[in-house]
Amino acid sequence: MYDVIIVGGGPAGLTAGIYSVRRNLRTLIITKDIGGQVLLTHKIENYPGFIEITGMMLSELFRQHAESLGVGIVLDEVVEIKKRSEKDFMVMTLHGEEYRAKAIILAIGREHRMLNIPGERKFLGKGVSYCFTCDGPLFKGKVIAVVGGGNSAFRAVEYLSEIARKVYLIHRRDKFRAEEKLIEKVKSKKNVEFILNTIIKEILGKEKVEGIKIENVKTGKERIMKIDGIFIEIGHVVRKELIEKIGLKTNEKGEIVVNKECKTNIPGIFAAGDCTDVPEKQIVIAAGMGAIAALSAYKYIKS
Repeated sequence: MYDVIIVGGGPAGLTAGIYSVRRNLRTLIITKDIGGQVLLTHKIENYPGFIEITGMMLSELFRQHAESLGVGIVLDEVVEIKKRSEKDFMVMTLHGEEYRAKAIILAIGREHRMLNIPGERKFLGKGVSYCFTCDGPLFKGKVIAVVGGGNSAFRAVEYLSEIARKVYLIHRRDKFRAEEKLIEKVKSKKNVEFILNTIIKEILGKEKVEGIKIENVKTGKERIMKIDGIFIEIGHVVRKELIEKIGLKTNEKGEIVVNKECKTNIPGIFAAGDCTDVPEKQIVIAAGMGAIAALSAYKYIKS
């Protein structure tokens, strides 16, 4: 029997683990990986205490801190959570393991949103990618496209412009959600070209990506572009299967609804980070919510 089981090993989950063990709670983190979406961030410049740090390094520091305090970490995927009794929950994993806990903290983050167009699944790993830091080096000297208009898309373009010969940024509107400084950096790149008010209709190729069919949403005109790869950065969605099984209240985006204490509609279940309805998705906010969720779980268990 654990006091707290935390699902997810990103900034919210690892911070929750740190604060939980400091309250002398027997704590376990179950996660598919350490770092979550932070691992895909090449350069972080807005986390307090670090002028500049890679996502991989920051994730490693989070892990080291948590484990140094005695947080248990299991690499596995939680597939179901059931309320076992008035006082505890049963957590079941993909590998067939079962764990019991008095309280649950969900810090499951979000998953990549897909374009859902012909060729996307077919060429996954053959020119279609959702991780520019993982696959970017494979496209040295190539012509590639990045889809999106937020921070993740602009970070991808900034990184890939140092590797690829040519980078196209394709966005369905002519305005962006990214931070102004990031936009300015990308606009200064000589090998970057913006293709705006445009959507991708199909990803083309035989054995790998060879081109894309695009359409201007204002004129309706279609054309074929030759590219060697495409990076899809159009946001993320919460993993709804797990949430729906538990019966948690969500908003129209599928995000878990929480109050200021990170409580959900089910007593004993708390949520933190990008999987919640907090409007801003930032590493520092996720970490802060992880701390709040752990302290709330402590109060719940002691009561």
